[in-house]
Amino acid sequence: MGIYEPETFDIRSAVPPLVGRVRAAFMNALDGRLAPFDIRSADYLVLVALANDIADTASSVCSLIAHDPGAMTRKIDALEARGLVKRARSAEDRRAVRLELTAEGRRLYPKMRETAVAMANEFLRGFTKAEVRELEAMLKRILDNAESLEREPEPAKEARR
Repeated sequence: MGIYEPETFDIRSAVPPLVGRVRAAFMNALDGRLAPFDIRSADYLVLVALANDIADTASSVCSLIAHDPGAMTRKIDALEARGLVKRARSAEDRRAVRLELTAEGRRLYPKMRETAVAMANEFLRGFTKAEVRELEAMLKRILDNAESLEREPEPAKEARR
């Protein structure tokens, strides 16, 4: 038995659309806060991935932030032109191009992170730390469910439909 029924599904209050709206609101607000750095929130996400060793190629950054590969190439070109990111050939595989922060990127990143964390705290105003940890755990469970669906073989997906 599912949580929602098609007849009563309310796009204004259901979890999936709410998550999308919260993300959009956060990214829009963050754009304003990052304006003094002359950077957009989507660019910041690239820097986050590189600064925290979560991703190190354009492809892995695309997967992480669900971004279009063509747009990612332009984004990395722009970040490289700004002197925040550089491309480097992999020592292990010369065909692979790795991304890394430049000295300027490493210098600016902590200031941008501070701005983003302040914004996150504003969005969570009125919540307790315990409530936020609980929300994080629930969102991680949703993400785990989504990732298990991606790994599911096609026959199992078809049987569910």
